[in-house]
Amino acid sequence: MNPKISIIKGLHPGIIINRELKKRNIPKGRFAISINEYPQTLVAITKGKRRLTPSLALRIEKEMEWEEGFLLVLQAYYDVEQEKNKLSKNYRPDLSKFRPILFWDTDINKINWEKNKVSIIKRVLERGNETELKELLSFYGKKTILSTLDNIQNVLPAKKDNLDQYLLLLLK
Repeated sequence: MNPKISIIKGLHPGIIINRELKKRNIPKGRFAISINEYPQTLVAITKGKRRLTPSLALRIEKEMEWEEGFLLVLQAYYDVEQEKNKLSKNYRPDLSKFRPILFWDTDINKINWEKNKVSIIKRVLERGNETELKELLSFYGKKTILSTLDNIQNVLPAKKDNLDQYLLLLLK
């Protein structure tokens, strides 16, 4: 895989186009007209609100002197990421076992439980109760939680006792 793509895969190609236009100090309207496209279409793409078509991708790549297919590969990775996000919304523990105060700063129904598992595990270990930890254990499994513990560097000092108590549950 092209190293440039591996760094930015999952981003909408419009973000890359917008960044490059700003870097080259080219107005979007003028650029859109130069590639025979409506300015509104290009603006929608650079805001991530519209998909990039193969025809438009080829015209942009030619004008920007980018490798052919670069933007379509980004679009494909973006589409895959969006699909994974849709599927991950169904991948979550029993939310009724978590107190609303535990996730006071976010909507618990919108949490991506796979993507944010380190933060979630840390939060439950620091602030959660035994019921919440047991639900986390049944959802992620002991192996995942223990391996995540190795990666957690800073824990709230006041909750060190909480961690010690929960570690006993984990190691049973």
